[in-house]
Amino acid sequence: MDSTQQAEETGPDAKPDAKAQRWVTKLAKEITRFAGERGGGADAQIAYLGERGVRIVLVGADGGWGDLVAPSREVAEKAAEKAGVTVHETLDGDLAARIRTGPYEWERMAGIQVGGPENR
Repeated sequence: MDSTQQAEETGPDAKPDAKAQRWVTKLAKEITRFAGERGGGADAQIAYLGERGVRIVLVGADGGWGDLVAPSREVAEKAAEKAGVTVHETLDGDLAARIRTGPYEWERMAGIQVGGPENR
């Protein structure tokens, strides 16, 4: 990209994608809320979902976890940065070891196994 193209894209007349900015703000707010409810901190991992976008997996300081869906990796990364959480490349090792599951997850996982109880 030459300097003229770059100036056109980032100059005073360049308009940020308003829809993407709304997504970033909304997701950052949810991530911040999650981190606050989980002992004051959280880490994230971003995974590609396909046409739907990306999944932001959040792991709280207390081992609680949750996820959000963002329309693109760029939006997810900006939201995580705005919320002040660390983004990990993979969901393994120490990050995965921190995840704590409860009865709901265990019952649900058992319900979808081949030969397990029927889904309700």
